[in-house]
Amino acid sequence: MKNKIRLSVIDQSPVKDGSDAAAALQETIELAKLCDELGYHRYWVAEHHASDALAGCSPEVLLGRLGAETANIRLGSGGIMLPYYSPYKVAENFKILQTLYPDRMDLGVGRAPGTDPFTAAAIRYGSRVGAEHFPNMVVDLQALLNDSDPRTPGMEKARAFPTVATPPEMWMLGSSEDSAVLAALTGLPYNFAYFINPNIRPDIFDLYRGRFEAGPNLDAPWTCLTLFSITAESEEEALRLSRSRDLWYCRLLQGNPGPFPTVQESMDYPYSPGELRTLKENRGKRAVGTPEQVKEKLLSLAAKFQADEIMLVTITHDVEARRRSYQLLADIW
Repeated sequence: MKNKIRLSVIDQSPVKDGSDAAAALQETIELAKLCDELGYHRYWVAEHHASDALAGCSPEVLLGRLGAETANIRLGSGGIMLPYYSPYKVAENFKILQTLYPDRMDLGVGRAPGTDPFTAAAIRYGSRVGAEHFPNMVVDLQALLNDSDPRTPGMEKARAFPTVATPPEMWMLGSSEDSAVLAALTGLPYNFAYFINPNIRPDIFDLYRGRFEAGPNLDAPWTCLTLFSITAESEEEALRLSRSRDLWYCRLLQGNPGPFPTVQESMDYPYSPGELRTLKENRGKRAVGTPEQVKEKLLSLAAKFQADEIMLVTITHDVEARRRSYQLLADIW
């Protein structure tokens, strides 16, 4: 029997050790085409800045190319870091994308900086509009997408063009209780980044559903759980491939992950007792194994969190192993 839970993909355009950003972005394009062919529901791209580890710094630019390279899969931002930008300009960008690729665009927004404090200040270029204005910016962006009056005084008559019959599907992204509550109060679907915060309370979606108020585009709550996953022909191979992310994750916690390491480099790395403890604690909160094992894990997490959708982030140093991971899971799903 076919699963009712849809599978989607988020791609951070990782830069591999020994490679470069151009290759990372080309891999994103090719992976989007593959996921479209395999029947995945959504393909989102991320926003990170000043990073030699993740090449995707401009989701809206990348989405313009991905729309031309795919036919059916929904495309979106995972996400736009809204405190940096004018809601008006974001609305224009995504209305253009929705016009080019009708009814296929998702606009996921988040509050996180996606970079270090120095770069965050550089992006703002002196603007004093910071994360504390995020809730109001979300409401203004909703209004601009729906051709209604924004909340901010002086913007009431603002309208973003081009006019679209159906606005892009706006999502709230987050990894905390605050984002769950804001998603609920603004009537947005909610995507929780479990791969960022796997230690969240298990009833995070219950919190969201309990506070949900219908919005201009969503009458009932809708949830998506995003987690790290690798599927391979054998459990041993999947675990071997995941060693690269183990090392990358440890370096991320130190503040400078760098390009995605090879499996051999990760096996040679002298992990500290604290690093080994952290990795052990998080291994049960990802889906790594054979197709059958990964499917079972995903369905278990979906049931535990009562998630409506599952979104996966899969990174391996071997490009073909990454593509194969999505292929194997799609075949069994």
